[in-house]
Amino acid sequence: MEKSRIVAALLLFAFVCRCEDVHPITHRKIAQVMGPGGADWLVRPERQSEEHPDEALDALKIPKGATVADIGAGVGYFTWRLAERVGPSGVVYGEDIQQAMLDQLRKNMQARHITNVREVLGGTDDPKLPKESVDLIILVDVYHEFSEPEKMLDRMRESLKPNGRLVLLEYRGEDPKVPIKPEHKMTLKQVRAEVEPEGYRFDESIEVLPQQHIIVFRR
Repeated sequence: MEKSRIVAALLLFAFVCRCEDVHPITHRKIAQVMGPGGADWLVRPERQSEEHPDEALDALKIPKGATVADIGAGVGYFTWRLAERVGPSGVVYGEDIQQAMLDQLRKNMQARHITNVREVLGGTDDPKLPKESVDLIILVDVYHEFSEPEKMLDRMRESLKPNGRLVLLEYRGEDPKVPIKPEHKMTLKQVRAEVEPEGYRFDESIEVLPQQHIIVFRR
């Protein structure tokens, strides 16, 4: 009985520590991953006016024929837009760590008759992308949820072509008026402090969106 209580206490401690994980450099609290139950929120009508997805992608000037990876793609809100931009000669990897999200993404791509998206079931420490094959990796409001951010950044860098781009869209942590929980926002300073040590070169911060940074790094 005593041994069972000790084991239970250790498991509870491990669970609490997991929920309260922080980044080792910035001490930022890592946010919890949204589950499939939040899929409807990902395609809410207000998202168009809040996030301006097309304006964000316009700013990145993605060429036809490019290979792009949408990490944490969810049900494909950005994926189909990326697929249209790269055209039939391009490829978009729609990556997520939850199969239920990918199942919905597949249905959404089929409904739009999009055939250049490849679904990828990734892990918490590896997006499972092919090495040195991707021109652009985009993370839309997802990096702050990585439970293994350093490992993910390392694996993503390995998948980028030389001088390939890593792009993070994050709600501005500098702005208290942005109506998002603090753990789901990041400052530009935080992002650079966490990403640059993993071998990326800061390229630019594009500030054309009402509430989000578009932060661009190069391999």
